[in-house]
Amino acid sequence: MDELRLDPSGPVLVTGGYGTVGAEIARMVAVDAPVLLTGRSPERGRALADAVGGEVRAWDLADPAAFRADVRAVISSVNDPDDRVLRAAVSAGVPYVDITRWTSRLQRAVALAALLRPDSPVLFSSAWMGGVSSLVAAALAADLGGAERVEIAVRWDTADRAGADSVEFMDRLGVDFEVVDDGARRLASPLTEARTVGIGGTPVRVARIDTPEQFTLPLTLGTTTAATRIGFSSPGTTRALLALRGTGFFRWAAGERWTPLRRALLHSPGEGGTARLRVDVSHAGRVRTATVTDPRGQHHLTAVGAVLGLRRVLGTDGSPAPRGPVFPEQHPAPARAVEALAALGVDLDLVLDREADRDADRDADGGTGGGTGGGTDRTQGGAAA
Repeated sequence: MDELRLDPSGPVLVTGGYGTVGAEIARMVAVDAPVLLTGRSPERGRALADAVGGEVRAWDLADPAAFRADVRAVISSVNDPDDRVLRAAVSAGVPYVDITRWTSRLQRAVALAALLRPDSPVLFSSAWMGGVSSLVAAALAADLGGAERVEIAVRWDTADRAGADSVEFMDRLGVDFEVVDDGARRLASPLTEARTVGIGGTPVRVARIDTPEQFTLPLTLGTTTAATRIGFSSPGTTRALLALRGTGFFRWAAGERWTPLRRALLHSPGEGGTARLRVDVSHAGRVRTATVTDPRGQHHLTAVGAVLGLRRVLGTDGSPAPRGPVFPEQHPAPARAVEALAALGVDLDLVLDREADRDADRDADGGTGGGTGGGTDRTQGGAAA
């Protein structure tokens, strides 16, 4: 069996620590703490480990060979289909952050963690971009005094880089998923319910996608509607994927035989782009909107979420560390956590106190509503006071 031991002076273990996202996490964590990077081919991570003054070791989660290490915390940035990393961290009482699970795997992991009853922090931070979307939603909800509706719109930059785990996360476009709309649970289909939303001043066509915050936010913030939609910086890419969905491609090509083709459609081979997402929170007839922009891209923004999660489970973000399983939006001071985004190179543009029935996004029948204007106050680089 894998065996981790808690060592408060030891390194932070980053599984998948030299992948597209893992490498960004390693660089940021190494500023304050030693790091231990793992993966199936440690020679690929040797140069990175040397550059950040860390160590790299083999831990292939598909290989039954046991792994052992003394660590202060774990960030799981690679898919863990058999929950090996989770089990090892919980058994040892090691603070744990997971940023890699899609909804069904998150639900299974939460059930496992509940059965194991850990006292140590277990942060399931697989909401969009390492939990950044949920943290921002929680900060806006705290300002408003509640959150009946949370709507998240993502602009995926096709020029950006995406690792294998990111593509696997999105490769479920033929699988229906459960959502909560107006207090009722129902099944939604990926790439349906399209609308045009203004994200960073640009109209983006977005459609439903399965993400964990649509499962967690109704449980934690009491939202009666939680919806996440995604669109692409290239309108042609969005149109093509919506057209493929219309033909039924993602359903009849859902088997293993078609996996390479599906993932080729989703893979971003670019050298870098800008990550943007918009979060709208409604309560008592008022709306607050935040647009998150990371000029270093999606992989960097996800790593930022992981680093904020690490600070949460270690209790180094100004609030005591939690006990047992938690989600990002359960942060006791979400506004303070969101303020930390600026120091990590992420911009936050807020529009405050917009009326719920004004500047509403248009539905699938057209329009380019959802602009970020109309607020009574605007700030940048931090949460509202």
